[in-house]
Formats: sequence, structure tokens, C-alpha cells
Amino acid sequence: MPKKILIGPFKQLLPLSGLPLKGALKDEQLTIINNGGLLVSEGKILKIGLYGGLKSEADEIESIDHPTVCLPGLVDAHTHICFGGSRAHDYALRNAGKSYLEIAKAGGGIWDTVTKTRQAPEEVLVKNTLKQCERHLKNGVTTLEVKSGYGLSVDEELKMLRAIKKANETSAQDLIATCLAAHMVPKDWSGTAKGYLEEIGNELFPVLKSEGLAHRIDAFVEESAYSPSQIRPYFEKAQAMGFDITVHADQFSTGGSQIAVEVGAVSADHLEASTDKEIALLAKSNTVATALPGASIGLGCAFTPARKLLDAGACLAIASDHNPGSAPMGNLLAQASILGTFEKLSNAEVLAGITQRAAAALNLNDRGVLEAGKKADFTLFPTDNYQEITYHQGQLKPSMVYKNGLLA
Repeated sequence: MPKKILIGPFKQLLPLSGLPLKGALKDEQLTIINNGGLLVSEGKILKIGLYGGLKSEADEIESIDHPTVCLPGLVDAHTHICFGGSRAHDYALRNAGKSYLEIAKAGGGIWDTVTKTRQAPEEVLVKNTLKQCERHLKNGVTTLEVKSGYGLSVDEELKMLRAIKKANETSAQDLIATCLAAHMVPKDWSGTAKGYLEEIGNELFPVLKSEGLAHRIDAFVEESAYSPSQIRPYFEKAQAMGFDITVHADQFSTGGSQIAVEVGAVSADHLEASTDKEIALLAKSNTVATALPGASIGLGCAFTPARKLLDAGACLAIASDHNPGSAPMGNLLAQASILGTFEKLSNAEVLAGITQRAAAALNLNDRGVLEAGKKADFTLFPTDNYQEITYHQGQLKPSMVYKNGLLA
């Protein structure tokens, strides 16, 4: 018989359950269990409640001997942490006044990382990815989405996605792979954008299925990458094969969020350029709006209109966009806290955006909240007041992180 293990007590336990998936949230809607505990078994939560009341049901007790606030394990729903090289030079150029697009046209930007990632052997990419995973784990992240997109050929995209799969086998976290072969039109591709997308769909997609490398397809819909009309057949082919769709949308110009809604994408990410029209479209849809404040900080541009999206009724997730170019910080909690400051988000909206709603952006219903039957993924912060977590803007680090009921 599997053992029932009681973990606690926690000064405050915030399960983040029972909150609506869409729209604005007030802190008064948060459930706070004082002196709470979690009864877990075989990696899942059996019961949550008052620590004292759960003692009689436990076979073992794992005592927490310092004041803590317990949250669901954080979910980072958008990262690019599998890559080679560095883009510190790009960052310096941007701060000196060059634009993102100017740097890309001069040979920097995404293509610079593509070149360095292609040069890196698969085992180096595995090592690099795991190194970044460790950073995120220390910040309380127990689930990470990881994109390809720096290979930009069938063989090189496969190398990246196989590296992500191998990293997932040894990482303390769950890595959710996404194929971003449509990150840009490769500079060494001699044909049309349409031809490249057709090759990816015909030659790469079947291998993703046969090897179980990814169940999500992404594309950068932007003036410097793919137009909505170019990408629609690509998405439709992916959907016909059973892939989920997510979209890099409205980062510098609009159009991406509309195609995301039209094809029923799970999420539309970025949205810094979204206007009232796009906000209304997203709010009426089931597509999760994912804000990426790390990109705004890295590029020095406007934040996603998070307040407007929530007030319009959208589901807002918050992710780090951790990548070597536009978002090198890679600190989800710090970025979410800063977004909350600028967009006037409640603690409930920030915390839901990096747990419950972030899980929805990955189409995962087994995590993001603490309740019976869900994964026993949770993060403990060394404080007796949950408000301290966002107040310190990412500088209050977790004291303990649990993955599948085990101390990570």
C-alpha cells in the first residue's frame, strides 16, 4: 500500500483553486489556509487542509520547521532555453539605440543564435538546457515550456527537440517541448516562405509524432517572419495531425492574435502591440493571452496591456520568454511582479498568471493548483505572509521546491 505522507505545517497555504480561469481577480478571492498541510502519495495530492486535522491520516510526516507560504509550483509557459552562444552584443547595441529589427538586419538577432545553435552538438544543448532549468528550479518553477526554433531546418530542429527530450529525462522539472520551426524564414533557404513551411510540415511534423518530440506547434507571426495568410495553412496542417497551436503574436505589429483566435490556438503570446480590437477578440475567445514582461524589459518596450486584457475578460498567463536575445533575465517571479507594478495587477492576478492560468496556456489540467488528484508540485517561500512574495519582486527566493511530492 502506498504511503500517505503529510507535509507541513505551512503558515499560509494558497491552493489557487476555485478561481475563474478568465477575467479580473481580487485578492479577496484567494483561499488562504492558515497552518495548512498537504497529504500526498505517489506524486499526487490526496488532500489539503488544516495540518492538525490531517495528522491522523498520515503514514509519515515530513515536518517543515520554519514559517513558510506554500504555493503551487510555478509554471513558465514560454521559454527558449535550449540554445547555443550568447547575444550580449545585441543587448549592448539595443541599449546604444539600435532597434531589434536593425540588429537582425545587420546579422544579429535570431539568426545569430541559429548559427551558434547549429554549431553546438546535441549533448552541449542538453547540458545548456539543464543549466537553465536549474536556475528556474531555484526560483520555484516546476514546469517549463521549452521551444525549438534556433535550428530552422528539419535536421537542426530535430537536434534541438531531441536535446529537449533528453534534458527532460534528467531534469527535476517537467519540460514541455514546442516546435518553433517557423521562427523566421531561414536566411540560407533558397525557396519561398511557403515552400519552407511546406517542407517543415511534410518532413518534420511526422517525425515529431513518431518520436514523441513535441505536441505543440508555434510560429512567429510578424512583419519580419510570417504573415497571417502565410501561416494559416501551416497551422491547419498541424491541427489536422493533432498538434496544439500557440502563436508569437502582436509583438511589434498586430495580426498574430487574430489568426490565433481564428484557428483556436491554445495561447497567443507577447501581445505588446495589441490594441482594443485584439484585446476584445482575445477576451471573447478561449485562447489564453500570455504576457512576456521579460521581453519588454529586455527590449525596453511597452508591456502587454495586461490590465485591459483582464478587465475585458481574457485569461492572462505570465511567462518569462527566457531567451538569449530579447529576454535574457529568465526570472519569472521577478518579471511577473514588475508587470504587476506597471499594469496594476492584484496579487491574485499575478499568482494565478504564473500557476493556474499558465498551466491553461500549456493545456495542462493536472497542475497549477493544489487540490486532490493534481500533481504534488509546490513551492515554499520563507515568509509568513504571501504578500511578501511579489513585494520583493523576485528577490524572496523559495526555501524548498517539491516536484511530484519529493523535495527537488
